[in-house]
Amino acid sequence: MTTVTDQIDRALDMTGAIVKGITDDRLSAPALCPGWDVRAELNHLVGGMRIFAAELTGTDAGADHDSDWLGTDPYGAFATAADLDRAAWHRPDALEGTVRLGFGAVPGRMAALIHLTELLVHGADLAVATDQEHLVDQESCADLLTIMQGMDFDAFRQPGMFGPALPAPAGALAHHRLLAFLGRAVAPR
Repeated sequence: MTTVTDQIDRALDMTGAIVKGITDDRLSAPALCPGWDVRAELNHLVGGMRIFAAELTGTDAGADHDSDWLGTDPYGAFATAADLDRAAWHRPDALEGTVRLGFGAVPGRMAALIHLTELLVHGADLAVATDQEHLVDQESCADLLTIMQGMDFDAFRQPGMFGPALPAPAGALAHHRLLAFLGRAVAPR
C-alpha cells in the first residue's frame, strides 16, 4: 500500500527531474500562476519545502516564504530543499503531530496532503512552462485528482490558492485534468 510519504517521495523525484531540465534562459519564462515566471514559482516551491521541513523538525526555516530562496543557484537550492523535505517527512512522527501553515494549524496527515499538492501541482506547472511535460508522473497526478474530487474542495478555491475548476478537453492527460480542476488554463499538447 502506498503511503502519503511514498507519494511525496515520488513527487519530489518527479519535480527534481523537471527542475534539473530547466535551462537558465527558461527561468524568466511565464509560469501558469498569474504574475509569476518560472523562477518565481520555483522560489515559492523551494520556500514551501524549506518551511515544511522546518515545521516538521522544530527548527527555524531561516526566512519567510516570500524571501529569495534560490540565490544564485536555483538548482542547488532545490536539491538542498528536497533533501531536507524528504528527511523531514520520513521522521517517525511526521504524520502524527500538528503542522502550522500560513492559514493555521492542521493535522500532520492533512499537511502531508497539502504538501503533496504543492509538489505535484508546481512540478506540473514548471513542466508545462518549460516544455518538459514528458517528465510528469501521470499516475500521481491522477491519484491526487481523485482525492481532491472526493473531498469538499471549495474551501480552497480562493484568490491566491486555487481558482474555479475549468473544463479539461476529452482525453486530456492526468496533469492537464489536475491543473484544470485547480483553475489553471492549460492548452492540450
